[in-house]
Amino acid sequence: MRKRFIAGNWKMFNGPTATSEFMVNFVPKLISSKDIAENIKSKKMEVAIFAPFVSLSAAVKASGSSSLIIGAQNMHWEKSGAFTGEISAPMLKELGCTHVLIGHSERRHIFHETSEELHKKLNAALEEGLIPVFCVGELLEDRESGSTFDVIRKQLLAGLKGMDGNDVANNIIVAYEPVWAIGTGKTASSEDAQEVCAFIRKLLGDTFGEGIAVKTLILYGGSVKPENTEAILSMADIDGVLVGGASLKPDSFLGIAKAAVQ
Repeated sequence: MRKRFIAGNWKMFNGPTATSEFMVNFVPKLISSKDIAENIKSKKMEVAIFAPFVSLSAAVKASGSSSLIIGAQNMHWEKSGAFTGEISAPMLKELGCTHVLIGHSERRHIFHETSEELHKKLNAALEEGLIPVFCVGELLEDRESGSTFDVIRKQLLAGLKGMDGNDVANNIIVAYEPVWAIGTGKTASSEDAQEVCAFIRKLLGDTFGEGIAVKTLILYGGSVKPENTEAILSMADIDGVLVGGASLKPDSFLGIAKAAVQ
């Protein structure tokens, strides 16, 4: 059985003060929730928060010994250099981050990050020992034109080109996020999400082998809430969720984690 991975992406919300306030509320509840604590201890579940750069230090400090994973939302592929405004993988590692989002739809479509750049970021993260959560997903027009699978195939294979299968299975998490369901209140049905996540797993199997595909964690992201988490996670090929707005409130995010208990 694959473990569950429950991730909150805070986007450009929660500075250091708000982060500390969130953690003071959330971490004790996470620790005291018996079912969640047992799942984390037995490695059936991981809970992560991807905070803004300026809040990472506060998040790492406040998470303490709770096993709460702290990750970044982006990084540059170079270790250092004249890249004003950028953050490197070694910097994130030094802060105490263990994970990083790569290729979120807002990075692809607002900041026009290319598949080639994302491929370099994935390699840089792995080289530094960070676990990337690699995001793929289609626009509304892609879905309406019937090209969802073509878009997913292109994004996934471009990002993972030349990767070692064991890295894919053990050190990379794939997240499917239909762009039309992010922050819109629209949610892909559990069956729709499963259909694409199953396609991703088959594509991984065709590319790296069935043994790799069955080990790889695949998340769904798109208007995830406590009320729909259980249905989403009941799908065979969905191993976790990438949560946006609902991760900004401690009780809401805790509710999602509780719904994910195995």
